[in-house]
Amino acid sequence: MEMPWSALPVLVAFVASPFLLSIINRTKAFFGGRKGRPLLQPYHDIAKLLKKGAVYSRTATPVFRFGPIVGLAAVCCALALTPMGGPGSMVSFEGDVILFAYLFALMRFAAVLAALDTGSSFEGMGASREVQFSALTEVAFLLGISAMAGLTHKISLSGMLGIPVASDGPSGVTVRTLVAAAFFIVLLAENSRIPVDDPETHLELTMIHEVMVLDHGGVDLGLIEFAGCLKLWIMSAVFLGTVLPVRFGNPLGDTALIAAGIGGIAVLIGIVESTMARLRLLVVPQLLVGAGIMSLLGLIVVLG
Repeated sequence: MEMPWSALPVLVAFVASPFLLSIINRTKAFFGGRKGRPLLQPYHDIAKLLKKGAVYSRTATPVFRFGPIVGLAAVCCALALTPMGGPGSMVSFEGDVILFAYLFALMRFAAVLAALDTGSSFEGMGASREVQFSALTEVAFLLGISAMAGLTHKISLSGMLGIPVASDGPSGVTVRTLVAAAFFIVLLAENSRIPVDDPETHLELTMIHEVMVLDHGGVDLGLIEFAGCLKLWIMSAVFLGTVLPVRFGNPLGDTALIAAGIGGIAVLIGIVESTMARLRLLVVPQLLVGAGIMSLLGLIVVLG
């Protein structure tokens, strides 16, 4: 594919990813019988943060300042590797899925280091929870990717997420169902959504991701919020590519269809958050282990 078409999904993600938060909030408001926030509120919040200055503690080192920048750079690189419909991905090569996983690990590593650099025991608590849960989600994700690689005989994201469902063997539906269920749990966990985490909570004993960014403000917090929107878009695209890979050959039509599908996933997340309560911290690892088991079962079916 020519570079202009492969860059189209990336541009759409940059523009539309904050709108996913609006869809989730409006869905939750519908179930709660409320009007909800304005649709452009996430854009307003990010723009307002980017216009503000940042305040740094005298004990903070440059590690704290570089955390948001490294996180945004990592997620932008992951976006370039993410296939979205006909245009495919901007960058694709054999084994790029390994780099994809490591980019998200780098994003988390930068956030954890920035939290620990503050010297706050409170942020250290959130960082320890983040590392514990991520160790389980990464296993589920890598096992699921291995199952998809065995199913499609491809070891690149563009290959394994772009093969039509009709080309799967007799066990293809079973594998995709198991991996998709695991990926959806990973999607909720990686983006700090209910039932794993609540992005709107202010209860000290239950915060995970939000406690790690308490000391960030202004432009740094704006970069973190925007990187979180891009991460939600990317993980939704990966989930959608697992369930229903779409490639009709028309770049504009495929990109629009992928964007609509990602919007539908945002509605699904809103429904989950409206009908479920946040799990207790001791129960969250059980849910993530369950996701890993589903991915493992999918891999066993492929190998069998």
